[in-house]
Amino acid sequence: MLKKLASDTALYGVSTMLGRMINYLLVMLHTELFAPAELAVQVQLYAFTGIALVLYSFGMETAFFRFARDQSDRARYYNLILSAVILVSVVFSGVLLAGASGAAAAIGYPDDAKLVRWFALILAADSITSIPFARLRLEEKARKFVAIKFGSILLLVGLNLLFLVVFRDIYEGKYLASLGPLISELYNPLNASDYIILANLISSLVVIPLLSKEFSGFRFIFSWQLFRPVWVYAFPILVMNLGAIINLMFDRVFLRELLPDGFYPGRTTEEAIGIYGQCFKLSIFMNLAIQAFKYAAEPFFFSRGVDKNAPPVFARIMKWFIIACSLMWVAISINLDVLSHFFLRRSIYHEGVYVAPWLLAGFLFLGIYYNLAAWFKLTDKTAYGTYLSIAGAVVVILLNYWLVPLWGYLGCAVAFAGSGFTMMVLCYYFGQKYYPIPYDLASAAGYLGGGLGVILLFSQWRMEDLTISFLVHSAALLLACLSIFLVERKEFRRRDEG
Repeated sequence: MLKKLASDTALYGVSTMLGRMINYLLVMLHTELFAPAELAVQVQLYAFTGIALVLYSFGMETAFFRFARDQSDRARYYNLILSAVILVSVVFSGVLLAGASGAAAAIGYPDDAKLVRWFALILAADSITSIPFARLRLEEKARKFVAIKFGSILLLVGLNLLFLVVFRDIYEGKYLASLGPLISELYNPLNASDYIILANLISSLVVIPLLSKEFSGFRFIFSWQLFRPVWVYAFPILVMNLGAIINLMFDRVFLRELLPDGFYPGRTTEEAIGIYGQCFKLSIFMNLAIQAFKYAAEPFFFSRGVDKNAPPVFARIMKWFIIACSLMWVAISINLDVLSHFFLRRSIYHEGVYVAPWLLAGFLFLGIYYNLAAWFKLTDKTAYGTYLSIAGAVVVILLNYWLVPLWGYLGCAVAFAGSGFTMMVLCYYFGQKYYPIPYDLASAAGYLGGGLGVILLFSQWRMEDLTISFLVHSAALLLACLSIFLVERKEFRRRDEG
């Protein structure tokens, strides 16, 4: 079972990480072409979109795993759940399209109603395709899943290069002058950053025909009698996901209101939002690893949860999850000088990189929480997910209101880490009461504490030469891996014997 989970996680993970790494090259492009203030509106709109997407899908992915795990029920619940998501997406996006001007004004960007309309279409496309993607995961068609995801990312990158580089160069007369008049109709240099959103819209819409086989057998149906238990199960998941996304997005949504004017000398609030938004992306590697694990682990937990031998297996999964994520936490945190040099092309963005270790820790705690959360999904006590998410949201809101006026966007990062830690601890406490799992707490504390120690050590030891810095940090990571191997050599021997 562990080998199967590891294989699926690797397939999802390598493909997702590779695709997102290619996508992450866009950060280099965007931070070179645009000043922080030009990207502020996108930082906030993407934050609002993340919250809205939870409302659009309203827990239906997890509900699909729960109700369609038996082959005999799969087609019926697939049609029912996809019908519900399509209905909600059409209604919500229709309202957004009609009220785009008012929505843009409400968030402080009255001249960007067009972007709100584009995001309305992105939300509809992404939420509708989430159910066919869930079906691919349930049916263990990981290769097709990652191929479509990867293809979508490649298209997104290609469109960014086309709109922001090729169109710009033709518009400026650098080459293909004969296409100048056509490009002048398509490209507006005054709103060049808008094409980032347009590229996202096109790449989201293209996914729909790529999932044509999954849509081909779909029949729109709706029965409240059939849907009611699905909704009862999914509603706590919706609240849980909403709390989780608030934890993740609250800072970028409200940083504009919470940050005192002139907090950063010589920087406007919009510049601070742009800097924080791009530095936040340095933590996305941890989030990607956790997302890849969730893709493989969620159907795995549901299919093995009834096995009496499942708890020890889940404990081993947790142990190695913490080891892998702790290594990633250390690797990124001690190499921020190298990463910021290559990915954040303008030096102004380097001002905020010190928030990354806190953000990485927040994602690590949330990853452990997602792993722990299997207990209430398997026992149908999803109401606890609601309570825990609300607790996390309250913590992140209170800490943001308290810390941002004192520490600026560092307060956002600390609040995010504090919220994730709170949810992790509470989930462990209640989980041991209702679905006891023999987690190795000493091991977890040792690896998390050791990772923190290494990060604190290297934060006090800066090297100006990036090559030497990278080599020294790589040697430290190799030493850490060797130490883990020596500590866990019995576990490796157990695996080989199995």
